[in-house]
Amino acid sequence: MPADIIDYQIVGDDMQAVIITLDPRETVLAEAGAMLYMQEGIVMNTTLDPNAQNSGLLGKIVSGAKRALTGESFFVTTFSNQGAKRQDVAFSAPYPGRIQPLDLVEWGGTVLAQKDAFLCAARGIEVSIAFNRRIGAGFFGGEGFILQRIQGDGLAFVHASGTLIEHRLVAGETLRVDTGCLVAMEQTVDFDIQMVPGLKSKLFGGEGLFFTLLTGPGRVILQSMPFSRLADRIIAAAPRAGGKRKGEGSVLGGLGGLLDGDN
Repeated sequence: MPADIIDYQIVGDDMQAVIITLDPRETVLAEAGAMLYMQEGIVMNTTLDPNAQNSGLLGKIVSGAKRALTGESFFVTTFSNQGAKRQDVAFSAPYPGRIQPLDLVEWGGTVLAQKDAFLCAARGIEVSIAFNRRIGAGFFGGEGFILQRIQGDGLAFVHASGTLIEHRLVAGETLRVDTGCLVAMEQTVDFDIQMVPGLKSKLFGGEGLFFTLLTGPGRVILQSMPFSRLADRIIAAAPRAGGKRKGEGSVLGGLGGLLDGDN
């Protein structure tokens, strides 16, 4: 089924949202819990698979299970404009970062993305599972064995932490990426891992033991700070987790934290 043609606007800076304008009878599907607001005339519905009208209950359950393996919810929420005029529905990012629109026609019809990257898409876009065929990349590549496959001929929106950077690789061109920083890539890009060269670099370089090795042709999107890494640093700096306060000028130190409610 051809995807609905939708209009959108991305708002915000560090905590972004995407506002999608639907014509009458148009539909957008989204990860459960992503909805920010919807105007009158927008009808919300929860389903196992909005694109599998003839697959039967078992097929829809299998589709939901595959989606759950990629980090998304078992169910998909759809938002349809049942009114007589154009109406808006908005979806917010789950954590600081950027929302990236993907015109799947320009991406060859299929994008492979990191787990839980999917935010929302036009009706007709399919989100399923893609297994990493390389054992080494599955263990050490930062994304594991399971990726999301987003395919269709319309607009989809993914979200990732930090700043997003796009590269276009020509045939045979390689790019070594810090593990965990890959957000999405065309299916023509080869994805593997490479060990950091040199004993000193391995032990003292601070970059870990492996790189993600991407080989073109194709487009890739990278993130400057994986959310898991950001969360680890926040936890490590939290006083209750044994971290130390930095950049705070109170002469009372920990006592000041007790007085102002931070401890």
